[in-house]
Amino acid sequence: MDKIAVIIASLRKEKSWSQTDLANESKVSREMVSKYERGIAIPSVDAAKKIADAFGVSLDYLVGEGINASFDKKTLQRLQAIEEMSSEFKTHLFSIIDSVIRDYKTQQAYK
Repeated sequence: MDKIAVIIASLRKEKSWSQTDLANESKVSREMVSKYERGIAIPSVDAAKKIADAFGVSLDYLVGEGINASFDKKTLQRLQAIEEMSSEFKTHLFSIIDSVIRDYKTQQAYK
């Protein structure tokens, strides 16, 4: 089965959507959603974009390829906003992020 088939089915199940729900949200027919999930058909770029938008993920994420494949759309937007910050703001933000990551790893180590 194609990677995209597995990803579409997984995202749909995470949202507790039926194939009809996904079809309604993405404006892609339910029949095509079914074919995509079964790996019988591969979505066109336009259909993949509509499905990605419905799930709130990037195309990279939906197809499981590229540098951004592990990031959802909100994470990508945040990363883009960080890139636009001055180096002073970035340094401050990364200090906070590093502290949170350190605390998280410490908690995980003691579980």
